[in-house]
Amino acid sequence: MSIPIKIAVAGALGHMGRAVAAIVAAEPTLELVARFDRPGASGEGLVDQDAALAAADVVIDFSTAQASTALAGVCAARGRPSLVIGSTGFDDAQLAAVLAATAKVAILRAGNFSLGVNMLMGLVAQAARALPADYDIEVVEAHHRRKIDAPSGTALMLGEAAAEGRGVDLGQVARRARDGITGARPQGEIGFAAIRGGGIVGEHSVIFAADEEILTLSHSARDRGLFARGAVAAARWVAGKPAGAYDMQDVLGFRS
Repeated sequence: MSIPIKIAVAGALGHMGRAVAAIVAAEPTLELVARFDRPGASGEGLVDQDAALAAADVVIDFSTAQASTALAGVCAARGRPSLVIGSTGFDDAQLAAVLAATAKVAILRAGNFSLGVNMLMGLVAQAARALPADYDIEVVEAHHRRKIDAPSGTALMLGEAAAEGRGVDLGQVARRARDGITGARPQGEIGFAAIRGGGIVGEHSVIFAADEEILTLSHSARDRGLFARGAVAAARWVAGKPAGAYDMQDVLGFRS
């Protein structure tokens, strides 16, 4: 891949878009070639989507599930550029559409770009695999008041890691919310709880609760720049890669 790697930022008016753009602009081996947002958005230096895609080697996208799905389709139709997706809140149809796009273009998608969170996923899978089935698993997450989806993408990643460790399908055992007279907790259920308030950047805990003891594995994010730096590292890694589906486990070398 030629240097500098040419980066465009989608969702450029959002908090993450601004953070990513600032990091890219400061990196001597990267070039911030374009910033764009939803159609009709206005702001200094913004360009339209077509111009951004034509200029970029990689697009970093922290927008919405709907916008990211559409962008993946456009990149696939063009055969470039590569795409790093940090949006969350995808439904099954959107995930299927993004996966289909990976047949034509390299797409790296992650619910969280933190090194610590991705290490936590491995620990959760190991714990779920090793502990007896009578240890109840609960995923608890907290984010700022502006977050529009729940559970968070990271919470779902951690739930998937726990389900993988137990050899089950998360969709069959997940409990997204509890309200009213719910009855006793079924064994094997993986529960989720979401907190929204203030400016919380990101808090995630996975609780393994038995009658005699409780094990809690957790991660706290202190600065949103953590995720932006991870996304930029992902963009650097995916530049020039062949079409396919990638995630942070690939970037960190956890897969051969």
